[in-house]
Amino acid sequence: MEVVSWSIGRLGGCAKLPGVSGPRAVDFRPTSEDIAALPVDPLRLLVSACIAGVACANDGDSRTQPGTLVELLSLATVEVTRYCPEHEAFGSPRELCDIVGGDGFDVLDGLARVLTASGVDWTAGLVDSAARMVELARRSRVDVAILMDTSAACGSQVIYDGDRSLGRRVPGQGVCAAALARAGVWIISHRDFRSLEVLRSRVDPSHEPDPDALDYPETEWYRRLFPSR
Repeated sequence: MEVVSWSIGRLGGCAKLPGVSGPRAVDFRPTSEDIAALPVDPLRLLVSACIAGVACANDGDSRTQPGTLVELLSLATVEVTRYCPEHEAFGSPRELCDIVGGDGFDVLDGLARVLTASGVDWTAGLVDSAARMVELARRSRVDVAILMDTSAACGSQVIYDGDRSLGRRVPGQGVCAAALARAGVWIISHRDFRSLEVLRSRVDPSHEPDPDALDYPETEWYRRLFPSR
């Protein structure tokens, strides 16, 4: 794979192509103040395709759920780019896969692998899809990526620690989320309900954010699972 660099998003510097060692990005979740500064006409979003109405999940179905995200994507001033890295590399339906030996940053740096439930190594295919996803973000000039969490590809806050049948979840990023974060793209989980409410109100001033909405790390489930964070 040819190694190139690009400049994208708020960092204003060069991020390395997935598969090349780089920084472990830690500040990729936008604050309410960051969201308030985003452009609104249009607001350009890169969205995991399975949560945006596309039947591309591992079972060949979609993971779209009614609510703020669907309403946000339907607004006239929102440009949506849908992409499923796992479908792009392996088609649908397909096996489930998880990261073994680290997180998405470790995969990009050659320190961990992506394996299917049956033990097939999908590392190279997912790294290639991550490169395509970042290039798509660059060409589409996306402002924010909204990603399906716990996925080995798109998980932005929680992933499985090895085979998910063992039930071990850890804070961390999937391969494509890590590549986007490393490239300087803001990332919101599809479970960051407070941020999604703020994002929608940014585009649609008539929308009043739900005061009870919580972002993923604020939920009881997350705090119970990761009490030290």
